[in-house]
Amino acid sequence: MLKAARNPLAYVASRWTPSQRTLQRATLTAVVMSVVIVVTGGAVRLTGSGLGCDTWPKCTGDSLIATQEMGLHGAIEFGNRMLTYVLCAAVGWAIVAARSTEPRRRGLTRLAWTQFFIVVANAVLGGVTVLTGLNPYSVAGHFLLATALITVTVLTWHRAREGDGPPRPLVGPRVRQLGAALLAASAVLIAVGTVVTGAGPHAGDSSDVPRIPLDWDSVTRVHAATAWLVVALTLALWVFLRVVDAPDGPRARTRDLTVVLASQIVVGYAQYLTDVPELLVAVHLLGSTLVWIAVLRVVLSLRERGTAPVPTASAPPEAVGRAAARPEAPVPSA
Repeated sequence: MLKAARNPLAYVASRWTPSQRTLQRATLTAVVMSVVIVVTGGAVRLTGSGLGCDTWPKCTGDSLIATQEMGLHGAIEFGNRMLTYVLCAAVGWAIVAARSTEPRRRGLTRLAWTQFFIVVANAVLGGVTVLTGLNPYSVAGHFLLATALITVTVLTWHRAREGDGPPRPLVGPRVRQLGAALLAASAVLIAVGTVVTGAGPHAGDSSDVPRIPLDWDSVTRVHAATAWLVVALTLALWVFLRVVDAPDGPRARTRDLTVVLASQIVVGYAQYLTDVPELLVAVHLLGSTLVWIAVLRVVLSLRERGTAPVPTASAPPEAVGRAAARPEAPVPSA
């Protein structure tokens, strides 16, 4: 028990080895929850519940949780805060599963722990956002940190399904450069999207919340132009992959990205032409996370690290001791 108290992860790892399927499920759960927390955070803003809990870490100055007098807005904001604990549980499962693999995979474990630190940092920034009255710049930073969490969870999930050897490119340098340009343009697209949100009408609360002092129509046009750049790079990458007869993996991931981008563009123009209704904004927010995940999968598909190592079960130390003390059975003579 003393060993368990000193290093609980090592204690669990010495007594449990997850299967490859369990490891993949644990890391995928973290991906799903990182998307859910973004979408529910958007629901808080779109319902005007951003200050449903008017302080942090408590919900009010006198109560740790939402009270009946706070109404629906308090319940929505407090519910989103509670989902952070579900996210922490998912990340914790990924950490334990990654640490308990045999042979031990230190790079995978470091990626899993990075998720935890991003969650903590974003929780603190979320508190700052509430304490500053939904300052649009802190709201933007809150979303960008959430996107960083999605990035790391996707990387962890992908690494859980491949080996630990050095990456081997599956395509030539020109195609890899095009993939890097696609990744950079997509990152700019997300960053500009936070500016559109900060300058737009959905401030997150019915009170007088300051907005980013930029013309919303102009920023929206820049956002749309960046989106079309991402589409152009995606189509160019798809053509290059066809010309060089690339493996099926990169071509399939690029096709998936094209479908997600097409859906996102339709939703984006629909919300612009209909005065940004809340439901379409929520769908567009979900789409932005799916676009980023699809872009990451495209870039990761351009190289490989071999197959994932086969887990080897580790016996508990006391079992090993009993086996060593047990006399060997006599070998029958021929």
